Amino acid sequence: MLPTIIIIIAIIGVIILWIISTQRKLVMLDENISNAMSQIGVQLSSRFDALTALLDLTKGYAKHESETLIKTIQSRRSVITAKSTPDDVQRQEGIISEALGRIAMVTEQYPELKANETYIKTMDAVQTFENMVRTSRLIYNDSVTKLNREIRMFPVSMIATMLGFRQREYLVEQADKANMPSMK
Repeated sequence: MLPTIIIIIAIIGVIILWIISTQRKLVMLDENISNAMSQIGVQLSSRFDALTALLDLTKGYAKHESETLIKTIQSRRSVITAKSTPDDVQRQEGIISEALGRIAMVTEQYPELKANETYIKTMDAVQTFENMVRTSRLIYNDSVTKLNREIRMFPVSMIATMLGFRQREYLVEQADKANMPSMK
């Protein structure tokens, strides 16, 4: 009787340790996703700052257009945090793409703005931040893949369901970004 109780206790102990280990792994994967989303937020914030600097440069050429665009951006801009969704990121990137498109129209009307050294440097900074956002998106999607894969596998799927872990959405590339005119 005693060996049976020891075996049962050992089996229960192994199961409890496995559940704890699984929960810790799922938490780590979930935190990686939150961290990646936060990084996207930091990069988008930097991109918005560079965009605002770019708009300040256009004030000398198209004051009304620039001021209207700055007000629009300020009213529609929101901070991307660890709890943000891919849709939130898409909306913010849409605002940036729209602003860049309008800035491109202004620069086409004012070739001297396009040739301005500060404009060129600021545009390079906007592009640099875009590349950083792209990298952060790849890291986010990779983290989502790892969590989603883990959640879908049996027997982890049972533990994930019990503990409230769910599959996360991927960030998808916006189609209109590929069609953006060159800013240089």
